[in-house]
Order: sequence, then C-alpha cells, then structure tokens
Amino acid sequence: MLTRARLLSAFGLAFTLSACARQSAAAIVAGGPGFFQGLWDGFIFPFAWIVSLFVPEVAVYAVPNNGGWYDFGYFLGIVVFGVGARGGTKVVYRTRTVRERGARGSTVEGRVIREEDEG
Repeated sequence: MLTRARLLSAFGLAFTLSACARQSAAAIVAGGPGFFQGLWDGFIFPFAWIVSLFVPEVAVYAVPNNGGWYDFGYFLGIVVFGVGARGGTKVVYRTRTVRERGARGSTVEGRVIREEDEG
C-alpha cells in the first residue's frame, strides 16, 4: 500500500510540474512541421539522437514547428511506433521431469524443474 501511495505521489508531482511547462511563442510557426513530421521525427528518434551526438546539424526535435500537433505526432512516434512499441519481455514457464537412476538402476521420478525463458 505504501508503494502505491509513493507512485501516486510521483505521478501527482510530475503532472503538477508539467502544468508549468509551456512552449515559447517564437518556436511556433504556422507553416512549420506538423503532425506527420512529428510522427516521423518521433519514430526515428533513437537513430537521430545517436547521429546528433556526432553531427551538430542533426537535431531530434524540429524548432520551429506548428505547436501541439507536432508534439502529439512526436509523442506517438516515440511511444507507439518507435522506442516504446516494444511489447515487453515475455516469460514462458515450462516444466519437465528429471529421471534419476536409483541405487540398483531403477528409475526414480519426482524432481520437477521449472525453466524460465525470457525474450
């Protein structure tokens, strides 16, 4: 229960801080990149970020842009189609019975081993 309260507090703090964020009016241009350009920029974000470390002319975010629609496309590009599109790890459990030979060569069943498979 305590961890749930901490998690809710962290989300509350994040939402409160995000309410303070705003975009400069100089960064918004009517003819600037829009939703689809934001979607593309979000999708190629990991590659653009690596290239931007070595090439100063490459940026991961277009400024100026047309505002909220570019941001929404950028968000969808990263979370839905890009880096966040990974389905997570899947754990598969299998059980198998190990047969061991007893003292006189008889087979003894009984020890069950659980194997975990990630990926």
